[in-house]
Amino acid sequence: MLDLTLVIIYHLILITMDWDQFSSTKFQQYLDLAIDQAVYVVPRLLLAFFILWVGFKIIKHLKKVINTALKKIGITETLRPFISSIINVTLKVFLFMVVANIIGADITGFVAIIATASFAVGMALQGSLGNFASGVLILSFRPYKAGDWVSVDDKFGKVKEIGIFNTMIITPGHNLLIVPNSKITDNVVTNFSHKDMIRLELKVVIPYEESYPLVEQLIKTTIKGIPIILDNPEPEIGIHVFDSHTIEIAVRPYTLPDDFWEGTFAFNNAIKKALHENNIQMAYAEGVEMGKIGE
Repeated sequence: MLDLTLVIIYHLILITMDWDQFSSTKFQQYLDLAIDQAVYVVPRLLLAFFILWVGFKIIKHLKKVINTALKKIGITETLRPFISSIINVTLKVFLFMVVANIIGADITGFVAIIATASFAVGMALQGSLGNFASGVLILSFRPYKAGDWVSVDDKFGKVKEIGIFNTMIITPGHNLLIVPNSKITDNVVTNFSHKDMIRLELKVVIPYEESYPLVEQLIKTTIKGIPIILDNPEPEIGIHVFDSHTIEIAVRPYTLPDDFWEGTFAFNNAIKKALHENNIQMAYAEGVEMGKIGE
C-alpha cells in the first residue's frame, strides 16, 4: 500500500514539472488511481483511529480492575504499581502493533528490533534483573515485612523498607544495611518477629566450687524482676559448657523483638548485682596481674 502511494506521489510531481506535455487521459488515469487508493486507505485509517481510541479506554479500565484484583489477592503497595505499569505498557504496545497491522504497515522489523533490544538490555542488567526477580518473590510471598527483626547472612537488624531491588535493614547500632534481594533469596533468613517474640542468648559463668542450684535460683529471681522479659514461655536455664576453670550456664529468656538489646543489658546488669549481693565468687585465669589504670 505504501509503495503504491509513493508511486502516485512520484507521478504527481512529474505532472507538475511538465504539465503541458501531460495528456488529460493520463491525468484521468492517475486521478482514478488516487481515488481507488483513497477508498482503500481512508476506511483503514478511520478504523485504526477508532480501535486506538477504544483500546486506550479499555486499557484504562483494565488498569483499575488489575489494581483492585492485586489488592484483593494481597499484593503489597510497593509491588502493585510496578505490576500495573508493566501490564499497562504491554497492552499499549500490543494495541499499537494491531493498529499498525490494520493500516498495512510491516511490523516484522519492529518486532525484531524489540526482541534484539530486550535481549541486549537483559544481558547488560543480568544482576539487576536477578535482584528484581528476588524482590518480586519477597513482596509476593512476604517472608518478612517492614518492622520485622531478621537475620540475613549473619547480619541482624530491623527491616526498614523492602524495595524492588534491595532491602534496607537498620542494625541495633543504627547502621543502614542495603542488602540486594538476590542475596536474601539465596541465603537462610531468620525472622525473629514471626511469633512476636525473640529468645535472648545469655550466659553466666561461675567457678566449680560455687553451688549451681543457688546460682540457678538467683538467675530465676533476677529474670522475674525484669518487666520486659516474658513469663511465657518460661526461660530456659541449664549448664552449657564445663570449661577448664569455670562452668558456663546458658540463660535463654524470651522478650519482644524490639526489646532485644534492652532485655540483654537489663539482665546483665541485674545478674551482676545479684551475684555481688550473694557473694558468688568468680574464677580468673592464672597468670593475670592486676594493675592501676593511668590517667
